[in-house]
Amino acid sequence: MPNDFNRQIIEEFRANGGRVGGPFEGARLLLLTTTGARSGAPHTTPVGYLPDGGERILVIASAGGAPNHPAWFHNLVANPLVTVEDGVFTYEAQAAVLEGAERDRVFARAVEADAGWADYQARTTRVIPVVALEAVAGGPPNAASWGAALKQVHDAFRREFALIRKEIAESGPGLGAQLRLNCLTLCQGLHNHHTGEDAGIFRPLAGRHPELAPTLDRLRREHQKVADLLASLQEVISRDGVDPLVVLAEVERLTEEVEKHLDYEEEQLIPILDAP
Repeated sequence: MPNDFNRQIIEEFRANGGRVGGPFEGARLLLLTTTGARSGAPHTTPVGYLPDGGERILVIASAGGAPNHPAWFHNLVANPLVTVEDGVFTYEAQAAVLEGAERDRVFARAVEADAGWADYQARTTRVIPVVALEAVAGGPPNAASWGAALKQVHDAFRREFALIRKEIAESGPGLGAQLRLNCLTLCQGLHNHHTGEDAGIFRPLAGRHPELAPTLDRLRREHQKVADLLASLQEVISRDGVDPLVVLAEVERLTEEVEKHLDYEEEQLIPILDAP
């Protein structure tokens, strides 16, 4: 893509917490900063990514099926320590190029989810690389206040729920491996978020604001209800040959509960978190 187009996407991404319009609207997008293999200078590129069900995410060096690998791929091969911006967090990650059967398995998973990857591969004689990015260092959310940080994290979950519902609705008769992983990654992320709140943010708030006890008790009960729904969704996803409509019903039930919980938490906690 032209550099000026990249710049426009980068600016919009950073200004809107990871949300962009145009051809990337609604897509899973990140900003990948690599170190130039020859120049040693940082280079930032918008790149689509795939969840991988754990601590890493995947990017594919398709370059739209061009005959040569994109520059960012050559950079990370030379310097595997990269910086990732996901719209909420900025963190350092270690890049690893997948090889052999693992690469083929992951690429097939991507093709099953989006046939466009197969089109790109058909246009070129090179084997399109798949790269895993695993976080090695990070920091707090990119927000001006703790209340704004909470809202940013919540909005990221809202966007992912909307995207997964859309993917399931458009998935056809079967639930593909990548879509299962998308759901499982969301489940794990929400579990980690709520566990972190229970052990982290709620404890100091309870100490400083005893009047919040009923609110925090309700939020903890809602965390448990969400955990039960997450377990139900994970059980459904694990079934062989599951009907996507069954999965969609579970996701919609979970979404409804999570959105009510997020709205209540923001209403109650953001004024406290952002108070002078």
